[in-house]
Amino acid sequence: MDFEYSKKTKMYLEQITDFMNKYIYPSEPVFHEQLDSGPTRWQIPPIMEDLKDKARERALWNLFLPESQRGAGLTNLEYAPLCELMGRSHLAPEVFNCSAPDTGNMEVFERYANEDLKKQWLQPLLEGKIRSAFAMTEPKVASSDATNIESSIVRDGDHYVINGHKWWTSGIGDPRCKVLIFMGKTDPKNPDKYKQQSMIVVPRETPGIKVIRMLKVFGYDDAPHGHGEVLFENVRVPASNLLLGEGRGFEIAQGRLGPGRIHHCMRQIGVAERALELMCKRSMSRVAFGKRIADHDVTLERIAEARIKIDQARLLVLHAAFMMDTVGNKAAKQAIAEIKVAVPNMTLQVLDWAMQVHGGGGVSQEFPLAFMWAHSRTLRFADGPDEVHRRQIGRLELRKHS
Repeated sequence: MDFEYSKKTKMYLEQITDFMNKYIYPSEPVFHEQLDSGPTRWQIPPIMEDLKDKARERALWNLFLPESQRGAGLTNLEYAPLCELMGRSHLAPEVFNCSAPDTGNMEVFERYANEDLKKQWLQPLLEGKIRSAFAMTEPKVASSDATNIESSIVRDGDHYVINGHKWWTSGIGDPRCKVLIFMGKTDPKNPDKYKQQSMIVVPRETPGIKVIRMLKVFGYDDAPHGHGEVLFENVRVPASNLLLGEGRGFEIAQGRLGPGRIHHCMRQIGVAERALELMCKRSMSRVAFGKRIADHDVTLERIAEARIKIDQARLLVLHAAFMMDTVGNKAAKQAIAEIKVAVPNMTLQVLDWAMQVHGGGGVSQEFPLAFMWAHSRTLRFADGPDEVHRRQIGRLELRKHS
């Protein structure tokens, strides 16, 4: 594994760093001011579209999509440090059109959709003209085991009829959301439980889609993006909207979730780096018990431990990216599972230490740490909870010795 960044990565790193410093960090307070000043929080602050225009003009756009002429042509390993840099600000991923769930949905369209669906949905997503949502998790079953999903996709002539109750449908609150990818059962009686599921493309304006409520994470609504509880009642879509074929939902899910998981972890390294930066600056500017907080041994120890943990986690992420590039996502599943457990837990620890240094301000809206912590905590569930990944890691490890 070569630790030297490629020429393309170095070029993009320089350009993205400059863009972040000039435009994104200064725009963070403006974004929240505009969000809070409107008649509703479910609107797009104008600053976001301004930033996206600037990023598009500089060709800092769609950097995430590997093995495709539609993206920047970067490997996962080349993209990792760029995604980490974007992770330092909650605005940056969308600004560069590299944010979830659109990245995962675009990869699904790229890999598994027919040409008509690509033209109708992939192209405007790549252009940043629309946004999307992903409907998989359900409130009535333990969706960590996706075979539990109860939603139905039933063939009716030239259409499929969809019924189901979903929640944590990320992106459904965004007024620019125009399309969803929905997972449900087309063949619930199939003896192979991994061939019961399918995925289908559902236009947002299709009759029968009802957003029951928007969900909060530790009190944060994540507007204007949001996570919704959604009811699908007799939603009819053309049969051609089914992706890849009946019974291939798990195949698509694995193709989607591998890249999604590593992108989350790449961004989390950036979150942890920014938390450590804030921790260091705060500790050097505040005095307690006669000396700077930075000069107290407990603070020095925590800063050192944070540095070690971040660097360890980054190496794990780079290794997983290297594996995905060289042996494929399926063969890299243990490495992906390892980072999905290790990285969010590391980030939460670094954020906790940073909040301690900030005192009461650390858990307030004065600093971004509390919001960062809430988002990072959700990643111990998103794309599979820790327990599922640990189970997979343990079983794969035992298999080596059987």
